[in-house]
Amino acid sequence: MTAKKTRLEIIKLVISSQEISNQEELRNALLEEGIDTTQATLSRDLKRLKVAKVSSATGKAVYILPNNTMYKRVREHQPISEMKTQNGIISVRFSGNLGVVKTRPGYAGSVGYDIDNADITEIIGTVAGDDTIIMVLDENTSRDMVMMKLKTLLGL
Repeated sequence: MTAKKTRLEIIKLVISSQEISNQEELRNALLEEGIDTTQATLSRDLKRLKVAKVSSATGKAVYILPNNTMYKRVREHQPISEMKTQNGIISVRFSGNLGVVKTRPGYAGSVGYDIDNADITEIIGTVAGDDTIIMVLDENTSRDMVMMKLKTLLGL
């Protein structure tokens, strides 16, 4: 993974696991993770990730990742160093010819993109939100085959 991609992933992890109000707080959180970046780079990263600022339940203005219609945070706190080593996927379930992939906040778009571009013939396409992906499976597709291919692709 490139330094830029790693930095962007860590920014997503920090924003989804902490209440960050400004670029200085975010830069300090990144420094704790061993990432030293300039304010200008951080500003471009936030724009690239389409990070928004909203008022939290306590009234504090905080950053959120895109597609969060409500203020969301991960439910169980984990150190960022542990979260960096995971692919962001929480679960995969099936119903009929649909599959639902649950991810940590901010991960569904990139995971859905990876699925769509993996040329898995059993999956017709995906629709991704912030933390959920809907997969449309080809008719009469084996769920076991889809899971096997997802495990290979995503390291499940």
